[in-house]
Amino acid sequence: MTGGTLQARRLDFPGTHGAKLAARLDAPDGAVRAYALFAHCFTCGKDVFAATRIAAALTEHGIAVLRFDFTGLGASEGEFASTNFSSNVEDLAAAADYLRVHFAAPQILIGHSLGGAATLAVAGAVPEARAVVTIGAPSDPSHVTHLFRDSIATITAEGEAEVQLAGRPFRIRKQFLDDVASSRLTPKIAALGKALLVMHAPGDTTVAIDNAMDIFVAAKHPKSYVSLDTADHLLTKRDDAVYVANLIAAWSTRYLAAEPGAGR
Repeated sequence: MTGGTLQARRLDFPGTHGAKLAARLDAPDGAVRAYALFAHCFTCGKDVFAATRIAAALTEHGIAVLRFDFTGLGASEGEFASTNFSSNVEDLAAAADYLRVHFAAPQILIGHSLGGAATLAVAGAVPEARAVVTIGAPSDPSHVTHLFRDSIATITAEGEAEVQLAGRPFRIRKQFLDDVASSRLTPKIAALGKALLVMHAPGDTTVAIDNAMDIFVAAKHPKSYVSLDTADHLLTKRDDAVYVANLIAAWSTRYLAAEPGAGR
């Protein structure tokens, strides 16, 4: 394990549709062994507890982590109602491009919940990525619509509706429903061509464990599955988030290049 003080930088970069996306790069105080790109959960943000804890713990292993707010969320520009699953995938590709140009391309891609689905979708467009990790991810992006199922009829009939997600109001438009309905992950998972680690809690009440099985079965080797036991979907317990980070660091070791690329 590489010790050292956490070094954090506030950054921003342009998303695919011109919005300025707010980001944070957590890096070890010393040599960077590899860069990782973290995609947060649906309607969350880069500073959600799980992302913060996982990034901090990974720096203890010499891994720098870029996390950012998707368009329309957190401190990023843009309108959330105009975004969808495809735009999230495009934002992730833009983040990978930013790392590639300014630091080094990410060798590890990590996605939590719907961010995990987006990570699976973008992985093929990041040739330098050697390892992909999903945490509580749905196997089908349309799974997220169950969070506002009572509003789907209104969205379909009127074109949009305001819904409550995690106690906050969000405007969802029909184009979001159409986009997730047309997004298919299975072919992308089958053609991943990278090492895959699927992490999921059997008691996850937000994304059922069957999703982890679907992802795992669709993927080709090398692939691994780790049960997160009693962890909740958002990894709100510090010990669960650190456990996930330590496992990612240990598992990814055999897949990382000897030289991570450009300096920090």
